Amino acid sequence: MDHWPLRDLVLCTPRLELRPDDDEGLDELVEEAYLGVHPPDEMPFLVPWTEADPRYLGRGMLQYHWAERARLAPENWSVHFLVRLDGRVVGMQSLHGVDFGVTRHVGSGSWVGLRHQGRGIGTEMRAAVLLFAFDHLGATRARSSAFADNAASQGVSRKLGYRRDGTETVVRRGVATEDVRLVLDPDTFVRPSWTLAVDGVEGCLGLLGSA
Repeated sequence: MDHWPLRDLVLCTPRLELRPDDDEGLDELVEEAYLGVHPPDEMPFLVPWTEADPRYLGRGMLQYHWAERARLAPENWSVHFLVRLDGRVVGMQSLHGVDFGVTRHVGSGSWVGLRHQGRGIGTEMRAAVLLFAFDHLGATRARSSAFADNAASQGVSRKLGYRRDGTETVVRRGVATEDVRLVLDPDTFVRPSWTLAVDGVEGCLGLLGSA
């Protein structure tokens, strides 16, 4: 019995390979973060992790991902896929579910290194996890959110068929900011023209509450 079946899970798009995080890949992810994730005058994340003291940013990233692995359970899970382009990590795409076996709802989050943005990578990697969630896990709804002024994330959501599902006011850098909730169903999902290749999913179904 493989006690950590996520090690065998892989999603492949025409350009990208997505695998759940591993320590070697996390080191690459940290290196990419140090090269920049967003312009300094912007903050696309609700938790401003990129503003951590540079001396401790890398360690904090590793500890966060280790903690996420440690608490993963069928009732509450987050899978953080390392996204590779030409064999190198360029960003991270997460997929998470709470009581997924009952709700069949998932959420997502992501980031791409600043030097790789503007090439459609964000759209491709989110489409990958949506295909995985809807077609392989049996999800019936996907949720996301983005600040109203996060044009890039909002653009990805529109391309894939998300619709607005209300807003809430959150504090960003000490200022009240509108966060837009988004929702997507399988029948409104704008599927890509390519086919997702998936390997290793069978052993993960129970771990993710889908079996």
